[in-house]
Amino acid sequence: MTYKTKGVCSQQIDFDIIDGKVCNVRFLGGCNGNTQGVSRLIEGMEVEEAISRIEGIQCGFRGTSCPDQLAKALKQALKNA
Repeated sequence: MTYKTKGVCSQQIDFDIIDGKVCNVRFLGGCNGNTQGVSRLIEGMEVEEAISRIEGIQCGFRGTSCPDQLAKALKQALKNA
């Protein structure tokens, strides 16, 4: 799935959900080290668990963050499944 982010430095998040687990997360743009870290930490994690861990994280004054945007993307993927 491809998700266009809103309110953060990254422009897009690509990921797969395989057997209910988050796989192959790739951010386009954003803070490279942070987005790689998030991607690796949630690789293979159950979708609901990933959402509960990263939803609501904020980056400065933005009211959202790249991890929070990923949580939104995962929720949308579940809704569309």
